[in-house]
Amino acid sequence: MAIAAVGASSAFAGGPGGVAAVEPPSTAGGSSTAAPAHAAPVTAKTPKLSYKGPVYEKTAAGAIVPYAPTGTTATAAGTSSSSSAATSTGATVPSPGGAAVETSTEAKPELLVPGTLARYVDGLAAAPESAPAAVQEIVWAGNQLIGLPYIYGGGHNATFTSPGYDCSGTVSFALHGADLLSAPLDSGEFMSWGAAGVGSWVTIFTNPGHAYMTVAGLRLDTSAADDPSNEQGPRWRPLRQSNAGFTVRHPVGL
Repeated sequence: MAIAAVGASSAFAGGPGGVAAVEPPSTAGGSSTAAPAHAAPVTAKTPKLSYKGPVYEKTAAGAIVPYAPTGTTATAAGTSSSSSAATSTGATVPSPGGAAVETSTEAKPELLVPGTLARYVDGLAAAPESAPAAVQEIVWAGNQLIGLPYIYGGGHNATFTSPGYDCSGTVSFALHGADLLSAPLDSGEFMSWGAAGVGSWVTIFTNPGHAYMTVAGLRLDTSAADDPSNEQGPRWRPLRQSNAGFTVRHPVGL
């Protein structure tokens, strides 16, 4: 369910989902006792997402080439055949997890950046080259939803297909892109999914009313909380200053 930020980062107000809620104190299962081998950040003190380093693109043949955006819209050139996106005519193609999704924009490129952190590039997330393949697939699947509207219940069907997505539908689709989820879950169901605590690469924050995830240092969320853009719908956003009030889970092994 999408919810907009009001005042301090610890408060939510009713957004497109229509349910108002204030985050309660942090719930059980909020952290791991052992530090992961790779610790992707899950909170940030700044909302800045700027990145000026090199960006690469994985082509359909699997080659890694410098990313050369055309205009202001990412093109389908070089996009792997495993990506889920629609053509400009609205046709659907297979998603990374085998489902199909209908979008209103061109296919998104599979972007890569050096290092272990995902970066924000032209509204999309570039996956870190040093991340496991599953993490990269999560990032690229999440990119396919960018620009779609928030729709309550969106994505909650057997094919993960929808013209828009809600909070848990967005998280479900991204995980499905890496073959980590065979059926969509709602935010309450995510509270017991996977393993407890912060993941090495991927962390899911969930409670009965909302769910979002961080992937290698970027946040995929339908809520504009702690995001200066104030845009609703699935978006890559800055990390929150606090994730209090959410049960914390992660995919096993990630």
